[in-house]
Amino acid sequence: MPGTNLTREEAQERARLLTVDAYEIDLDLSGAQQGGTYRSVTTVRFDSAEAGAESFIDLVAPTVHEITLNGESLDPAAVFADSRIALAGLQSGRNELTVVADCAYTNTGEGLHRFVDPVDDQAYLYTQFEVPDARRVFASFEQPDLKATFRFTVKAPEGWTVISNSPTPEPRDNVWAFEPTPRISTYITALIVGPYHSVHSSYDKDGQSVPLGIYCRPSLAEYLDADAIFDVTRQGFEWFQEKFDYAYPFAKYDQLFVPEFNAGAMENAGAVTIRDQYVFRSKVTDAAYEVRAETILHELAHMWFGDLVTMEWWNDLWLNESFATYTSIACQAYAPGSRWPHSWTTFANSMKTWAYRQDQLPSTHPIMAEINDLDDVLVNFDGITYAKGASVLKQLVAYVGMDEFFRGVQAYFKAHAYGNTRLSDLLGALEETSGRDLKTWSKKWLQTAGINILRPKIETDASGVVTAFAVQQEAPALPAGAKGEPTLRPHRIAIGLYEQQGGKLVRTERIELDVDGELTDVPDLVGKQRPAVILLNDDDLSYAKVRLDEESLKVVTEHLGDFTESLPRALSWASAWDMTRDGELATRDYLSLVLSGIGKESDIGVVQSLHRQAKLALELYSAPDWRESGLARWTEAALQHLKGAEPGSDHQLAWARAFAAAARTPEQLDLLGGLLDGTETIEGLAVDTELRWAFLQRLAATGRAGEKEIAAEYERDRTAAGERYAATARAARPTKEAKAEAWASVVESDKLPNAVQEAVIAGFVQTDQRELLAPYTEKYFAAVKNVWESRSHEMAQQIAVGLYPSLQVAQATLDTTDAWLAVEEPNAALRRLISESRAGVERALKAQAADAAAA
Repeated sequence: MPGTNLTREEAQERARLLTVDAYEIDLDLSGAQQGGTYRSVTTVRFDSAEAGAESFIDLVAPTVHEITLNGESLDPAAVFADSRIALAGLQSGRNELTVVADCAYTNTGEGLHRFVDPVDDQAYLYTQFEVPDARRVFASFEQPDLKATFRFTVKAPEGWTVISNSPTPEPRDNVWAFEPTPRISTYITALIVGPYHSVHSSYDKDGQSVPLGIYCRPSLAEYLDADAIFDVTRQGFEWFQEKFDYAYPFAKYDQLFVPEFNAGAMENAGAVTIRDQYVFRSKVTDAAYEVRAETILHELAHMWFGDLVTMEWWNDLWLNESFATYTSIACQAYAPGSRWPHSWTTFANSMKTWAYRQDQLPSTHPIMAEINDLDDVLVNFDGITYAKGASVLKQLVAYVGMDEFFRGVQAYFKAHAYGNTRLSDLLGALEETSGRDLKTWSKKWLQTAGINILRPKIETDASGVVTAFAVQQEAPALPAGAKGEPTLRPHRIAIGLYEQQGGKLVRTERIELDVDGELTDVPDLVGKQRPAVILLNDDDLSYAKVRLDEESLKVVTEHLGDFTESLPRALSWASAWDMTRDGELATRDYLSLVLSGIGKESDIGVVQSLHRQAKLALELYSAPDWRESGLARWTEAALQHLKGAEPGSDHQLAWARAFAAAARTPEQLDLLGGLLDGTETIEGLAVDTELRWAFLQRLAATGRAGEKEIAAEYERDRTAAGERYAATARAARPTKEAKAEAWASVVESDKLPNAVQEAVIAGFVQTDQRELLAPYTEKYFAAVKNVWESRSHEMAQQIAVGLYPSLQVAQATLDTTDAWLAVEEPNAALRRLISESRAGVERALKAQAADAAAA
């Protein structure tokens, strides 16, 4: 939509000119059950630094009825254009603006999203405003540094509930009048409206009492494990308030599990929205509960990082996301009584691999990214902003000390509560408490792009005694098209020495040191007997790709599953995966490594990561003429692990899903069909709703199930989730007709809701249907620019990324992409997404060549 962008320069000028005091927002949602549009009335009071100045306020609305500035009526036709209302002739000092508009419900997960539950035919609403979508609901100065108070008044249908940032009042005549919020940014305001089910409790300690609420649709109420969610929430309150030395800054804390949510969750102040897939309808592994807990803690941490203290502009988005990520995982790891004390293992093997991948794309950027406008930030919620940033914070904690780190954070909160900050504000506080000069550290870690490689350089004598040891640091060239120069960085790392004892790999010594420059000598190792394994970056203190020396690699290859602790296993698995992606380890050798060690892996999160990585390696990184052999070997191994797993265990469930995703022979597919219809059983395996859909989707993708079976399964599960799973299954069918129908519903029509569109795309792209999908490469490039320009950001990004021909791993795909980029000249955001997808094909080509050479 033209005019919805906002540049940093425009935001700076508006912030220089204006100080916003308060909003009063009156919404009439009484017709929400029917949909369409709703009346929005905004009154905003603000000060101007100059008499006669001009500015603008943002609004995305189909109709504007009235605009009144300082008592004078403005003609909407004259001043409302391109999603902005021009404000001319401002008074010096106080100004008051009232805007009366009709705003639209959406089905894209942006603005005020409206969803109708097929179980009860009731509408459920929620807002999602990050980055720039409060303006879809009320007129707003849409930038994070123009904070204000917000008073919402909402008319809703009888029997509904309205939740916002302030405590929920008693309604009068179905009108809910909320008290004003503290000073917060527009993007963390929120409204959640509908006949939601709720459970209430409180966090109480030392005279503090914070009301807690959990909400979901009534159709999910039977699955809502509120006690477990409250337990994690209280753990977060306890740990964060102690570490931050700042009491929770809002009047209550509600968590609302909402439908068709585009992200994992959103940190609206005191009213966090969370995707309702986290209300588990069927059995899941403990890894799913760990991920949910991290999400809960991440959003709670945002109440301080992001909501209480907010970045001035989006180039410091990492101040929000990296801190919330680091502190949420630290809370899981260190809080007394935590159920997940090994959370850094999960981080190393999942989120950190996301960061490594992102940092090797042509779009790599510094953690403190250059954000010129809203288009830039909308595609910047990535592995660098979240996972690399959190890794670097973990490095900073190791560098300055945890106590000193949190003392700096405490000073930062006290100095900037309810205000906006820049990077220098935080670094200044940390320098004061740690006594370290962080300017060089910041420049090299936060303001440069790319990743380092650490390698051990070892010399031994004839008896195996170490005569010289150093850590070699490399700074590989940045990917083609990336901005910046390779950078050697200071690293605080641990070196772990491991010996084989009683069939296990046991750490016998740990050395912690600073590494800087190309070569760092480690005299502490000289004169010692060389251990079986030397592991750089043990305990995962720093952010770097790590390589093993030849002798250590040999031992790890044969005994990776024998480490007594989960973190060194995870680091070794991650290193092997990285080597596979880089073409240093052939896919067939990676598969052998996984199959030799995964049976000894106790951490279920690591097991599930290995499932995903092994399948991805086989589908994209294996030599095409060997791929089917590798997949056959993987699938047979998955079946054997499924049959051999402890009945009813997490490992059994994980292997059932891995087998279902890869089953291919007639006998394997017969087993899936038998498990689905009950003619086959595996002791302890409950084939519940979610697992049934996993089996059916694979049967549909292989042509063993069609519309009849899909419709019958949907009759068993006539829910929103069932609708999505059925859409995936239909799109997965291996026929030209099914593909054409799926393509038309996503690309040629814009009627699908966000979650259903995502489900159709997931079904459309099947890794064993390359030939069937090949004609859609041309169709994709013919359509993607128009899609980008005509759809909302969330919907367009789903299509641009999800339908890119990533499975067509060939030079022709690269050439077609390059030609399209040259001719169509897409804007920066779309160019970035297409270039990232292109890089995936280029990497796959190199990995396939490496795998073929290994044959």
